[in-house]
Amino acid sequence: MKINFCTVLFSGYSETDLALNGRHGDSHCRGFVNNNTFPAVVIFIINLSTLEGCGNNLVVSTIPGVSTYGNATSVQIGNISGYIDTPDPPTIISYLPGLLYKFSCSYPLEYLVNNTQLASSSAAISVRENNGTFVSTLNLLLYNDSTYREQLIIPSIGLPLKTKVFAAVQATNLDGRWNVLMDYCYTTPSGNPNDDIRYDLFLSCDKDPQTTVIENGRSQRGRFSFEVFRFVKHKNQKMSTVFLHCATKLCRADDCPFLMPICGHRERRDTGRRTTWSPQSTSGNAVLSAGPIITRSDETPTNNSQLGSPNEPSFQLNAVTSALISGMVILGVTSFTLLLCSLALLHRKAPTSLVLNGTRNPVFD
Repeated sequence: MKINFCTVLFSGYSETDLALNGRHGDSHCRGFVNNNTFPAVVIFIINLSTLEGCGNNLVVSTIPGVSTYGNATSVQIGNISGYIDTPDPPTIISYLPGLLYKFSCSYPLEYLVNNTQLASSSAAISVRENNGTFVSTLNLLLYNDSTYREQLIIPSIGLPLKTKVFAAVQATNLDGRWNVLMDYCYTTPSGNPNDDIRYDLFLSCDKDPQTTVIENGRSQRGRFSFEVFRFVKHKNQKMSTVFLHCATKLCRADDCPFLMPICGHRERRDTGRRTTWSPQSTSGNAVLSAGPIITRSDETPTNNSQLGSPNEPSFQLNAVTSALISGMVILGVTSFTLLLCSLALLHRKAPTSLVLNGTRNPVFD
């Protein structure tokens, strides 16, 4: 946040007299002057670590919104508010005007997430019944394996490409009449679900080949797995960030099978059955987000990107290595030739066997 420094000087104060929410004794709550701009400004930096330490307020609220496909969603907004003022003089009167700047900033909740940590968002979804309205909470979580017991921990160097990640959308405050139905899930390179760059994991009957939908619409949890990748826009970076988003709603357990897409050669079920549905059979959609999933793009000798290029040689030989191999081959051929020549000479010099022919001598009887 920037404040015009000329106004502060004209009022008789310096930058050290300004502080967040009256915390004049804390140096972390003061600003600093930037003279590289015209006019000069006093800059205050507000981050999550010092948000409450300097007396700022953070209020999270949920408002209705519209997704890229026109579906109604619930968007969580974080509002940061506070003020910047000058200290009161120690005297009874003062000829200097007191300065007071009030501020209020609203951000989508995804932008308040530290990119070095894995975060998951939750959404409250409202379902209206004949006897009232109840609110259920949906969460999108990532796990290491198919047991869905240990949540995914991303190392500081990122995950190798094609690492399988398991995701689950889980609901709370539900009875047995309602199930979780994931309409579609997709990824973006930023935390903004409406980013222009997106890659669909599954949408209706279209599904990424590396994505497997394990459970959807059959219980109060939806599960699927996919292999991590990198966005091409991050080609000049060592790491790529992938954010996961799922448009999810609740449906009555008996009606969920008729909301699932029927793919292949089978035809959809008769529409007469559908006309019996009521508006209360499903809830509105909520977009859940998780991320960032950080992947590293460095290549190793066993990387699948190398195995997928059969036209390239698997290894290269330098001049010294080639000369050594050629010498060993020539030496081996020469040795084998000398061995054959030696065997031939030995065979020619061997004495022939003598056979004696003559008359029989009776003396030897």
